Amino acid sequence: MTADEPLIPPPQPDGIELAPGVRVPDSGVRIAFSRSGGPGGQNVNKVNSKAEVWVRLDAIAGLHPEALERLKALAGRKITDAGELHIIAETSRSQHQNREDALTRVRQLVLQAMVRPKKRRTTKPSKAAKRRRLESKRKRSEVKSNRRAGGDRD
Repeated sequence: MTADEPLIPPPQPDGIELAPGVRVPDSGVRIAFSRSGGPGGQNVNKVNSKAEVWVRLDAIAGLHPEALERLKALAGRKITDAGELHIIAETSRSQHQNREDALTRVRQLVLQAMVRPKKRRTTKPSKAAKRRRLESKRKRSEVKSNRRAGGDRD
């Protein structure tokens, strides 16, 4: 770490807040840093700026079981066999910024999962909508049949 980069603040004693009322204890989160890939010159070869965050899903407190299932569905392949959410951030040259980006993505996923989807109420088209649909089909059919018959060409 260079002198101009800010120090990473120590995690809060009661864990990390993922959403209002949803927390994960420090023991449920693992953060590792490694060298980032891709272009970047000597900085890439020297600095461990890539951040990887693992959050144990069973350690998340305050999340409704339905929301936890939605989180698993939203995360997809980001869920490991060990039941951890694995997020990687390596866009920034700063280790601190990548760590914050990864935690922000975890928070966004949790917030998305907390939104309960609306139940779809089955509806049927109104009589006027049915009439309009059939009328437009009749007009279209008429246009096509006029083409076949040669139409009213003078």
